Amino acid sequence: MDFSKTPIEGLIVITPKVFADNRGYFFESYNKRAWAEAGITADFVQDNESFSSQNTLRGLHFQKPPFTQAKLVRVLEGAVWDVAVDLRKNSPTFGQWFGVELSAENKKQFFIPRGFAHGFSVLTETAKFAYKCDNFYNKESEGAVRFDDPELTVDWKIDLSKAVLSDKDLKNPLFAAYKENSCF
Repeated sequence: MDFSKTPIEGLIVITPKVFADNRGYFFESYNKRAWAEAGITADFVQDNESFSSQNTLRGLHFQKPPFTQAKLVRVLEGAVWDVAVDLRKNSPTFGQWFGVELSAENKKQFFIPRGFAHGFSVLTETAKFAYKCDNFYNKESEGAVRFDDPELTVDWKIDLSKAVLSDKDLKNPLFAAYKENSCF
């Protein structure tokens, strides 16, 4: 298993060792000991799965304290462009984002620690997305930043005029409003 650090502290791209033969393939998608050796000590308590059509854009979402969540995300079918935005006010990369393509083909996973907003766009006809969380979801602690924020300038790798968004995501506040009331 390869644990690749990114330019933003705490974000890690995980590429598993895949064993393939004429029957198919096998790989370890999670190993608590290997993750701990790589510095990932999240104690995952909840698994989630979503299914989306092409050009769906979900995000940028987070949970406010005390319900913040670290996530380990991957794609079971199709491909997505996965993005994390650093919301940690005292971080040298505050307000910066990092993206990675996750697909059923490349089998990469993305670890996103607490203190980040998260979202993804669907690059293929459909995508099945799975993630582990280290804290339980709490509706009252939902937070979000607008996907097309002009200060963040996230490249979603899709034509935003064709983006399929929830009504809720269309109304998310700008990053400037988050900065005024930072919770991390």
